[in-house]
Amino acid sequence: MSNSYKFIRRFCDISMADVPVVGGKNASLGEMFRTLMDKGVHVPNGFATTADAYRQFLQHNDLAAFIDSTLGEINKGNIHQLEVAGAKIRHALLQAEFPPGFIDEVADAYHELEREYGHHTDVAVRSSATAEDLPDASFAGQQETYLNVSGLDQLLWICKKVYASLYTNRAISYRMDKGFEHDQVALSVGVQKMVRSDKGSSGVMFTLDTESGFRDVVLITGAYGLGENVVQGAVNPDEFHVFKPALKAGKRPVIARHLGEKAIKMVYASKDQQGTMTQNVAVAREERERFCISDDEVLQLAQFACVIEEHYSDIAGQTRPMDIEWAKDGLTNQLYIVQARPETVHSQLKSPDSIETYHLREHGIVVTRGKSVGRRIATGRARVILDVAKMDTVAPGDVLVTDITDPDWEPVMKIASAIVTNRGGRTCHAAIIARELGIPAIVGTETATQDIHDGQSVTVCCAEGDVGLVYDGALAFDVAKHPLHIAHRPQTKIMLNLADPDQAYEVAQLPNDGVGLARLEFIINNHIKAHPRALLQPRDLPENQQLSIQRLIRGYADGRDYYVGKLAEGMGRICAAFYPKPVIVRFSDFKTNEYAALLGGESYEPKEENPMIGFRGASRYPSEAFEQCFLMECEAVKRVREVMGLDNLAVMLPFVRTLSELEAVVAIMRRAGLVRGENGLKLYVMCEIPSNALLAEQFLAHCDGFSIGSNDLTQLTLGVDRDSSLVPGVDERDLAVKKLMGMAISAAKQAEKYVGICGQAPSDFPEITSWLVQQGISSISLNPDSVLPMTEVVLAEENILSQ
Repeated sequence: MSNSYKFIRRFCDISMADVPVVGGKNASLGEMFRTLMDKGVHVPNGFATTADAYRQFLQHNDLAAFIDSTLGEINKGNIHQLEVAGAKIRHALLQAEFPPGFIDEVADAYHELEREYGHHTDVAVRSSATAEDLPDASFAGQQETYLNVSGLDQLLWICKKVYASLYTNRAISYRMDKGFEHDQVALSVGVQKMVRSDKGSSGVMFTLDTESGFRDVVLITGAYGLGENVVQGAVNPDEFHVFKPALKAGKRPVIARHLGEKAIKMVYASKDQQGTMTQNVAVAREERERFCISDDEVLQLAQFACVIEEHYSDIAGQTRPMDIEWAKDGLTNQLYIVQARPETVHSQLKSPDSIETYHLREHGIVVTRGKSVGRRIATGRARVILDVAKMDTVAPGDVLVTDITDPDWEPVMKIASAIVTNRGGRTCHAAIIARELGIPAIVGTETATQDIHDGQSVTVCCAEGDVGLVYDGALAFDVAKHPLHIAHRPQTKIMLNLADPDQAYEVAQLPNDGVGLARLEFIINNHIKAHPRALLQPRDLPENQQLSIQRLIRGYADGRDYYVGKLAEGMGRICAAFYPKPVIVRFSDFKTNEYAALLGGESYEPKEENPMIGFRGASRYPSEAFEQCFLMECEAVKRVREVMGLDNLAVMLPFVRTLSELEAVVAIMRRAGLVRGENGLKLYVMCEIPSNALLAEQFLAHCDGFSIGSNDLTQLTLGVDRDSSLVPGVDERDLAVKKLMGMAISAAKQAEKYVGICGQAPSDFPEITSWLVQQGISSISLNPDSVLPMTEVVLAEENILSQ
């Protein structure tokens, strides 16, 4: 095809400099096809009509003045006027004729694709506006996309429909809200060879975490079939996180996997469905219970994403996070990139001076739950709407509850206080728009429109991790601002206590020196949910529990793979969030009653009168009843350090009563391939039993340092059950407790080893924090909400000591 054609540009002739000619989306496709194919990124071939072709289309049919006058009849916010004007303009565009030469050029371009891919080759036809896919506006789905378009006649008709889609109600409304003049936005039509993902899978990926803005991760979502279902939120997709620095170092850092329901998939329509190019069909149960792509494919997609981000960052002269659509061809098993555009929410934020945190003052009845979008809380009257035609019943401040949103919903989305949907993942339309609007959303609930009553007062909470909760009633909540920059950092290391991997990306933004305590118990209780022996020996369980185990381990090879995988993913997310700062992970320290509460746990746990001082901590690990479970924990640690490449993970042993117990556990770890000192592995011991402090020198000979557990040390020193409220006035400030803590700190300093504290005391008592600084402790690990005030206490004490 000659470059002299005025209406057409081939992808191989397009670059990002051509945004005014073919719009942002098509310019990006051409840029990738032209420059990234040699770097291993696969992009299907295609061509684009020019923006000038659209303008000449309007001029040839005398439509510009008509469109301008029709739009002038709309009063902003009047949905009825918007609908009437949009319908009149779309009708006129569909009846118009193409300018001379346009059809011939499109025919030449399409026939060229036929020569490459075959007669009547199937193509995807998408819009690309000249103001679209810029860093400050997503134009998410404003114009239509048409898939499985085949033959020249159908392609030409679809080109008209794409032109008309510039004046859908949602597109008009979006431009008005963003301040774009309608006549300044022109449309290019992108025509690209279809990827047969109808027989494979497809999805969306971002080169950052869409909730926290964490830049070192690639977030990938995917489902079976054509990609529109994921983009529109019609399915609850699979989700994966990949840590970019370790990926670039040649590791396999898939640090999170979430199996989505994937109930339907979009495929090519059957031949008997006249006028329909695609249709949705149910996904077989056995397919739903598998991830839609393999780990190898997840890693390859993440590599594509990194190449794309680096390329566009070089063009921009600054880091440019990207929003990318991918597809897997089910006929060839090849992975392709079919769109890439700048991410539009976190990219626009300057480095914040502070972060806002939301916290519920009270809890109520949970009405429904799903995937949280944003870390905010909102209250309001629920408006349950299943038909977009009834969206005018939504008033400002209402909570919009619906099955799924698309751009037609945007006029009311922007006045809602929150959004709740049955379907969708974190990269769906509802999620993208909620982030742009700065409101909380919960997507993928499956049953919200049944669980929530129209008019019901609700609280939408996205501040409690990856799971968003809708509570009955308007609950009270607090909003706090935390500064992210402190003028001076103390010499004493300020670390964090962290249990929930879902909060790691966000919490890591606080000023810190790493994680002093990451507890496996939270991952086991909230992510794994089953006793490790129940996963290893499910046939020993009652039939109903066996079925529950089968549901839990969907997507994994077996119970062992599930347990090790989920542990590794939880630890991996925390380590990635803080990398390369140290993360000290404590091996499991459930008590027998807590283990018994897990699925299948009652079959394996003894009943103890006082589990707090019973079969717990290090005493479990060498036992016949638990050694295989501990070995799975060791395997998960190895996977994080060696396979994922997160070598900032250190390990810590809890509740070690005797030296012989410590030696026995160290021997098991050695057999499992965890050897202190090899590949930089650090081994710490919790100093939480008086024997640890009394024999500190001997204990320290077997490890790299202590972390003081002030909670258990207090109860065991003073003979008080920490779960009891019957003995008041006893806490870590007692002289006897401080005496033992002082002994541990002194012994560690004498041995030139690390000594920190991860108990509750310094988070609660400023005087304990000051005292610990006076003793010369290496680090103080705090709850996230205590980091900033206690850092000021540490700085003040260090200042006094320096005088």
